[in-house]
Amino acid sequence: MVDYQLKEKYGFDDLCEIMQILRAPGGCPWDAEQTHASIKRSLIEETYEVIEAINKDDKTLLCEELGDVLLQVVFHAQMEREQGVFDINDVCDGICKKLIERHPHVFGTVQVDSTEQVLDNWDTIKRRSKQQSTQGEAMQKVPMELPALMRAEKLQKKAKKAGFDWDSVDGAYEALDSEIAELKAAQQAGDFEQIENELGDVLFSVVNVSRFLKVDPEQALTGASNKFLDRYLKVEALAAARGIDMPSTPIEELDKLWAEAKKQESN
Repeated sequence: MVDYQLKEKYGFDDLCEIMQILRAPGGCPWDAEQTHASIKRSLIEETYEVIEAINKDDKTLLCEELGDVLLQVVFHAQMEREQGVFDINDVCDGICKKLIERHPHVFGTVQVDSTEQVLDNWDTIKRRSKQQSTQGEAMQKVPMELPALMRAEKLQKKAKKAGFDWDSVDGAYEALDSEIAELKAAQQAGDFEQIENELGDVLFSVVNVSRFLKVDPEQALTGASNKFLDRYLKVEALAAARGIDMPSTPIEELDKLWAEAKKQESN
């Protein structure tokens, strides 16, 4: 057993020390054998659990899940500390310097009149610090690992900063209609590769429309998925109550149940 003094209340330094003990000889075999690659998925999963806590407005759960995310940060930093590359203090130093540099209206003499100016300054300073001379270079830095809808929105927003954007949502709608027509043409031609390309263009155009309407496409799609699930469960319940075998029932009949389920929502 490791000699560690138990406490009534722990702090950030304790978390770092505990992680160091877990990774050290005599600690936990599982923790010791982990690598950045082996636990990278955990960081994503824990982040989504933070989002879940926020959506539920559950402060107790939020506190717990933020701790799980913090653990992942400390875990990765400890691995590099063992290699002598950097440690958690370097991580903190880097983010503190970034915050100070990108808030010249707070820590410097720059004057701002709006949130928009703050964001413009942030983007300009970010590009300068990363030695990005063009908006295209900034766009290339948008990670491919982001969810596809989120990445599309970020690319479009960066293109907008260079003036490459529609004047209004009307242009975005016209582009969407055009892409849908091209998708239908590809489907009629039976060209799978072209179908995939055109479907991607349709989804990209939908994100364009959502951006003009100031709607988060990820959130909108999540809402639509939740609504679909709720209605499906109602359809399933209606079918079971009436002795209807869904797999063997024509879609036209199931669609009537769908309409009935949808009507229940408005009552």
